[in-house]
This record gives sequence, structure tokens and C-alpha cells, in this order.
Amino acid sequence: MAWENLGVPKWAFTKGLTDIGNGVYAYLQPDGSWGWSNAGLVVDGDESLLVDTLFDVPLTQQMLDAMRDAEPAAAARIGTVVNTHANGDHCHGNELVAQAEIIASKAAAEEMEALPPSGLAAFVSATRGQDTKLARFIQHAFGPFQFEGIQHTPPNRTFEKELSLRVGDKRIDLYEVGPAHTRGDVLVHVPADRTVFTGDILFIEGTPIIWAGPVGNWIAACDRILELEPEVIVPGHGPITDARGVEAVKAYLEFIRNEARKRYDAGLGALEAARDIELGDFSSWGDAERIAVNVNTLYREFSGDGSLAPGNLFEAMAELADL
Repeated sequence: MAWENLGVPKWAFTKGLTDIGNGVYAYLQPDGSWGWSNAGLVVDGDESLLVDTLFDVPLTQQMLDAMRDAEPAAAARIGTVVNTHANGDHCHGNELVAQAEIIASKAAAEEMEALPPSGLAAFVSATRGQDTKLARFIQHAFGPFQFEGIQHTPPNRTFEKELSLRVGDKRIDLYEVGPAHTRGDVLVHVPADRTVFTGDILFIEGTPIIWAGPVGNWIAACDRILELEPEVIVPGHGPITDARGVEAVKAYLEFIRNEARKRYDAGLGALEAARDIELGDFSSWGDAERIAVNVNTLYREFSGDGSLAPGNLFEAMAELADL
């Protein structure tokens, strides 16, 4: 089947705060491509929990202002923040909620130290004004954001495997499902409201990117979401979805794993294999160039070696991107 239109019609994919009901909100950023991530807010009484900050300080401030307009008492001072993983589009705005208890998995916190905002700022700045495929791709992906001057604000509490919290009378369950997309991915489950915030375990109508793997962990994370039987699923990128969105991401991961394995066994190189795979039912998804990273990570898993060096992964994507 073609995996298209996986958003739930009652939840329009429009920029800003979406009221899911009963003190649960999603903050959405179309079109969900590079850096345009989602976040969430859970409120009970005058207590609140924020799921992720955004890629830069101005975007995060805009989000917090919208939340404070909707929930003045609870969002005026965010009590708890959960960073679902280490990618900057889910934690670079932490400085604006530095007074809160900021929670992440231990693995995610360690990865944040290895990938501080200053490193990304230097990476993007180095390509400005250049007219190469790589420079055009980097500016396309990261040019809209303001990375200079971000104050690195890491989590001040970490956990491993599972952690339960309370926001007022609501229980919030955190489940570590990484390494998968990154080293320390976390799901945020609000059982009473049958809602899950997935971080980048789900990209809806956009191509997932397997930075860490193994892919089996990511497939298992999809199964874990389905086992929770949520009615509302807020992905890290893309529109609010339901079980169909989870099944689609799982199907993509299984498809890419199987297609990459065929080409690995046939002796093709990782980039050659990425070029050779026909995406079929997944061809309508955005950011298809991420297949270069995905196949590289799978080859690394198959062989146990480093495959393409990380610095070359963006060059490989730039070669495949239609810019």
C-alpha cells in the first residue's frame, strides 16, 4: 500500500499550538523537514511538563509564548522538561527553561555533550557563501535557524530504561527505547489521555533517519508504541497521527533493512546501494536523501565496521538531494 496522508484529519497540520484536550497540547511545525520539529505540553492544575524545546531560541520563545497564552498558570513557569533525544531541534532551546527539572535518558545527555550547539553553528557557518552541492544542502537544511549564541543547557536529571513522573494528578511514563534514531531515544506516554509523544521515533510523511541504530531497536520501539494503544500520537516531525503512522514507519524500516541487506550481500558499496534502492510506496515522503545515512548505518550494523565516515554522510545526502 502507499503510505500517504497519515495525519489524523481532526488535527490539522498547521504551525503552532494544537489543543488535544484535557490539558494536553502539541506544538507543530510544518513542513516537518530538517529542523522543523514538534513539541508538547502536558498540564494539570498549575503544574506542567514540556516535551522538547526547539532548534533555536527565537522559535522556542515563540512556542513558550503560545503555551503561556493557552495555559497562563501552568506554563508561566514550566516545572519539568523532557528532552526526547540529543538532536538540537529537540533541545537547543533549553536555556529558556533552565529553571525547570530537565530530564533525558543518560545516553541522550552524554550525546548532547558530544554535539553542543556551538559545533553545529560552526558547521553551518563554514558553508555560507559557498556554491557547492554540500553547501547548498547544508543551507537548505539548517540555514533558517539561528545557532549562534545558544547557551548549552544540558539535562539536570537522567534515567535509564523507565521513569514515572507526576504532573498534578497525571502520571507521565518515560520509556527509553534507544539506541535507535539516536543513542538515547525516549517515548513520553500520558496514560490517562491515551497520548504518546514519540520524539524522532516517528517521522510522519517524512523519511526517518537512522543516525545510531540498530534498526531492530527502532522496529521494537514502534511495537512498543502500538502496545500502549494510544489514541493520539504526536511524532517528532510531521502531522499528529495514529497507529497507521507507526505501522508506516515500521514498514519503511523493515523495507530499507531488507533492501540494504540484498545489496550488501551482492557486494555493492553503501552509497551505491542507496542510489540503487527504489523507494516505491515510500517515494512520496520528504527528505528521501536520508537513505544515504540509513543504508550506511545498516551496512555498519551488517559488517561491524565504520562504513562511511560521519563527515561524509552529509556529502552523500547532498549528492542524492534534488536541490
